[in-house]
Amino acid sequence: MSLVLLYLLLLKATMTSFSGLAPLPMVRADLVVNHKVLTDHQLNTAVATGRIGPGPIGLWIVSVGYFVGGVPGACAATLALITPAFLIIPMLRYLGARADKPRVKSAIQAATVAASGLIISIISGLAGDATRTPAHMAIAIVSFAVLALTRLDTLWVIGGAALAGFVYTLLAR
Repeated sequence: MSLVLLYLLLLKATMTSFSGLAPLPMVRADLVVNHKVLTDHQLNTAVATGRIGPGPIGLWIVSVGYFVGGVPGACAATLALITPAFLIIPMLRYLGARADKPRVKSAIQAATVAASGLIISIISGLAGDATRTPAHMAIAIVSFAVLALTRLDTLWVIGGAALAGFVYTLLAR
C-alpha cells in the first residue's frame, strides 16, 4: 500500500471520529477487510499498545501505520493523526459562538451516539481474536466487570489483565 493511500485512509478515519477509539471501525474496514494489509491481531496489538503507552488515546493510529508500512507508515499515520488538530481552531471559533444553540448541541450529541455505535460494532471482530481461549475470555469478562462495577483506574485494570495473560501464557507452555 502506498504511503499516500495509507495517509488518506487514516486521515479519513481521524477526520470523521470524535474520540480516541471511534475511528477503529473505519480503520478495520479499510485496512483489514478491504485492503487486507493488516490483520485483526495486528489491529488489536496496535490498540493495546496505544492504550498502555503514555499520551493521547488516539496514538494507536501510529502503531497501525507502523504495522502497515514500517517507520514511513508510522510517519504517515502521525501526519494523519495531527492534521485534524490544525483544523480545530477555525472550527472552535465557529462552534464556540454557537455552542448554546439547540441545533449545535443536538449535532454534537448525535455525533457522540454515532461514535459509540461504531465502537460497539467493531467489538465483535476484535473480541474474536482477543478471546481465543476460555482463559482469555475470562480475563476480558473480569476486566469488564471491574471497570463497570468499580471506580478503579483503567490503567490498573489493563495492567492486571496483561499480568493475568502473561501468567496464563507462562503456565500454558
